[in-house]
Amino acid sequence: TAGATTNSDSSTAIESVEDNPEGGCHIYRNGYYRSDISLVEGILEVNIIQMTNIQKTESQAENSLVDFVVTCQGSLPTDVCTVVSDPTCQVSKSVVCDPIVVTDECLLTIRRAFEEPGTYCINITLGDDTSQALASALISVNGGEST
Repeated sequence: TAGATTNSDSSTAIESVEDNPEGGCHIYRNGYYRSDISLVEGILEVNIIQMTNIQKTESQAENSLVDFVVTCQGSLPTDVCTVVSDPTCQVSKSVVCDPIVVTDECLLTIRRAFEEPGTYCINITLGDDTSQALASALISVNGGEST
């Protein structure tokens, strides 16, 4: 064990170092410390309020397009990620992340393509520098219709 004493703002701080049998060491500090804490609101909640199938013409690609209308509470997000998984939400099929600009109210439309009909688990994550929030939905895409 080693010890050191320092004076800072008329308070005494004592530091000791102790060898650990597992090969590391522990540092114990006793005394008075000061730090600044910044509180941020963060993104508190995300909701998928609507899912709409996009009608395509025959000249468009075979992919089914679905628009997800999403709202959130709290701070405004700067990016959105969509994870498309199997119906059990266990096996990820695709991940798409995009930067977004939300200026006033957190209401945005996210368009995603589905290569084939089927049932999918959708996770939409909104994030900023300090927080993330997630909404999930189970969607059935039937080659031109979605529910």
